[in-house]
Amino acid sequence: MAKIKDFFSYQNTVHDISDSEKMQSSNYLASIAAFARTTNKSIYVIDYQKQGFDYVSDNPLFLCGHSAEEVKEMGYEFYFKYVIEQDLNLLLKINQIGFDFYEQRPLSERINLSISYDFKLKNQENKIILVNQKLTPIFLTDDGKIWKAICIVSLSTSKKSGNITVIKNGDNKVFKYNLKDECWNSSTLIELNEREKEILLYSSKGYTINEIANTIHVSPDTVKFHRKKLFEKLEVSNIAEAITYSFNNKII
Repeated sequence: MAKIKDFFSYQNTVHDISDSEKMQSSNYLASIAAFARTTNKSIYVIDYQKQGFDYVSDNPLFLCGHSAEEVKEMGYEFYFKYVIEQDLNLLLKINQIGFDFYEQRPLSERINLSISYDFKLKNQENKIILVNQKLTPIFLTDDGKIWKAICIVSLSTSKKSGNITVIKNGDNKVFKYNLKDECWNSSTLIELNEREKEILLYSSKGYTINEIANTIHVSPDTVKFHRKKLFEKLEVSNIAEAITYSFNNKII
């Protein structure tokens, strides 16, 4: 049976925090709380030494009917209560392969790595939602262990759980984990051409196909053509998913 400690890899076990390491975290939660007020995404902070949450935002997406303070007190019990069983095992798998990957990277790179994945939550009303979670370090110990990390939770644009990727900030390479073959594969980040970016930006402002066509001086059929290519690139089925995916993955 899975236990909370299974989420905390021996490879990233944080014991004592030095005075110099503690200096990193002086009043940092005030900045996190300020950021949380500006976004509709759910935000929480993991403390790997305490093996719990330092902070949980008030956004209801991740709370499953609880208050932010209640979820903070629950800590990782939240996952055991609200993640469907199949995906709970998936999260444990991600924890294992994620820290394996992390340990193989140079110390200088580790602060710039972010991991993203999708899993299903079942709330108190028994409604299942697929969410995307992105996790990135805030503070590292002197020996490169993750001490604190921030997680951003949003609705997933995917159709299924998994979709495990690691991205290094400032790099155009993405590492994707193949669950079937149990291996990491690398590829380059999706790049949109200027016309595709233009159509996405106008669409995000609520422009219709005809309004976009009039604005950028092309025919509606041309806009439809570029939208079709855009959906194929992003592997989405509509413009709403394309907008969400692009902003979530910093493509535009």
